[in-house]
Amino acid sequence: MINEVVLATGNKGKAREFSKLLEGVFGNVISLSDIGSPPEVIEDGLTFRDNALKKAREIAQYSDKLTLADDSGLVVDALNGRPGVYSARYSGEGATDKTNIEKLLAELGDNPDRKARFVCVLALVDPNGEELVIEGFCEGVILDKPRGEGGFGYDPVFYLPDREKTMAEVGPETKNRISHRAKACELLAQYLKGKQN
Repeated sequence: MINEVVLATGNKGKAREFSKLLEGVFGNVISLSDIGSPPEVIEDGLTFRDNALKKAREIAQYSDKLTLADDSGLVVDALNGRPGVYSARYSGEGATDKTNIEKLLAELGDNPDRKARFVCVLALVDPNGEELVIEGFCEGVILDKPRGEGGFGYDPVFYLPDREKTMAEVGPETKNRISHRAKACELLAQYLKGKQN
C-alpha cells in the first residue's frame, strides 16, 4: 500500500469519495486544504488529460508529495465531443447544472444520435517526475428531458440503457460502482497493486 497521496482538489467531499474508491491503495488521501496555500491551477488544457496532468504536476511540485488529480466531463458524439472539458461551465459564466442541461438539450434538439459517455482521466504524479495517466468511461444516452433527483451535473439526462435508469435514478451506491470515476479508480488500483507485487 502507498502511504499517502495528495488529491488535487479543495473539495473535501471529492476527497472523501476518492478515499472510499481507493481504499486499500493509499493509506491516507489528503486534500489541498491540508497542505497550506497551494497555487490555484488554471484548467486551460484542450483535453481532460491535459488538465489532469497540469493539476497533478503543479500540486506535486508545490507539496513535494505524490499527487492525484482528475478531470472529467461529458462527451456527446453528435456535438463533436462537446461539452467535453467545458462540462462544468458549458452554459457560460455562473453556469449551474440546470442551465448546462438546458444548453445541452437545446443543442441536441431532436437529433436521433444521443450516444454519450462520461469520461474521467486520473493523473498520478510523483515529485520526481514519474507520471501515470488512467482513463475511465461510462457509456450512455442523452434523454430529451431530466429524470431523477439524485446525483449532480448531467446525471438526470444521462440514461443507462442496461439499467433502464438515468444516473440520477440509480442511487449513490450503484453510481460508485459503475461511474467513470469508479472505473478509473479501479484501473488505477489494479495497476498500483500489480506494481507492488
